[in-house]
Amino acid sequence: MAPPPNTCDASDRQPDDPAKGVAHLRVLVIGLFFVFGGITSLNDVIIPKLKGLFTLNYTEAMLVQFCFFTAYAVVGIPGAALVKRVGYMRGAVIGLGLMTLGCLLFIPASLSATFGLFLLALFVLASGVVVVQVVSNPLISLLGPAKTAPSRLTFAQGFNSLGTVLFPKVGAILFLSGLAAVSARQLSGAALYAYRVNQTRVVVHTYMGLALALALVASVVWANRHRLAHEAHDHSPMRKSLDLLRQPRFSLGALGIFLYVGAEVSIGSLIVAYVQQRGAMGLSAAAAGSYIPFYWGGALIGRFVGSAVLTRFSPGKVLALVSCGAILLLLLSANSLGAVSCWSLLAIGLMNSIMFPTIFTLASEGLGERAADGSGILNVAISGGAIIPLLTGVIADLSGSLSIALALPALCYAVIAGYGLYASRGHA
Repeated sequence: MAPPPNTCDASDRQPDDPAKGVAHLRVLVIGLFFVFGGITSLNDVIIPKLKGLFTLNYTEAMLVQFCFFTAYAVVGIPGAALVKRVGYMRGAVIGLGLMTLGCLLFIPASLSATFGLFLLALFVLASGVVVVQVVSNPLISLLGPAKTAPSRLTFAQGFNSLGTVLFPKVGAILFLSGLAAVSARQLSGAALYAYRVNQTRVVVHTYMGLALALALVASVVWANRHRLAHEAHDHSPMRKSLDLLRQPRFSLGALGIFLYVGAEVSIGSLIVAYVQQRGAMGLSAAAAGSYIPFYWGGALIGRFVGSAVLTRFSPGKVLALVSCGAILLLLLSANSLGAVSCWSLLAIGLMNSIMFPTIFTLASEGLGERAADGSGILNVAISGGAIIPLLTGVIADLSGSLSIALALPALCYAVIAGYGLYASRGHA
């Protein structure tokens, strides 16, 4: 029977200076946040690339996001079970290995010019992201006093946001610049196959570079696998982890994660179409797309500012406040015209900034050795990014109005505000 993750032999000696070891681990974990945030955001760039190459409609193109976020539902619980068995640092190495494999699967996907293989590669890549996220969220919370855990996680999420801003910028230059004048719709047979292979070559080269970088990061994590002192987990079967949902604070937190990710992705998905409306700015799709970084940039700024705010004020009350702010901005956007309508929608990114890390730490408070169990369930809740946007699109289609469709994200934020007030009462 394999020893538990906290069992150390002579080769597992901890560093002589524990404080230095913790600081080193914090930097390493923050780096993981940057990596999986950036890779996740590359989907926004690869979607238009694949849509054009495979002549997809919007529903087919959104299978990219669907497959990616579905991995959270499929891998979240097994990923937590894995982390419980092998430990946080070794779990991170396995997650990074899966991400590397997902990147390398873009090679056969390109050579076969098959959209389904691209989806498979993205699912495997996302599976690795899920495992790394199962490790990172509770680990950054454990590397310091419990009182400042929301602040630390918010600070780390700031680097996650930095990745979501930088990776798409570089990806857009690599994937979307210099598009071929020939359309895939004009080709067939061998010519179409050759066109797709040629046009996906830059995608393959990019993900091969990412695979190399991920392998290097994995080697660094592996070299530091013994630095986490006194790591301990509850080794009960993962099926028993579902009893955490009997705790109102945790179960409502899981619902909050589901609704938050769904609302965030819904708004981000509507930005281009929203800015294009005549009642808004009436811009072209390309020009409207340039406004997306403002949304994610708001989250980036807000997370660094929020990490300081959360050390001084009740995290639950701050969560309720920014949720109400998001609702007010949605109301302003839906009932105004021109630049005001657009910028009020983009400003919601600033309100979003502290929501995920704050909900996560409030829900996880007091879990102790069951932190990995809780992280697995909360990562399953991220699958809200596949469900809520789809429902928002249905409302937009049925009503013929993007403004009316914003009512669903507003409802999500209302529930999150209620959770913030509930959690601010303290944990029994």
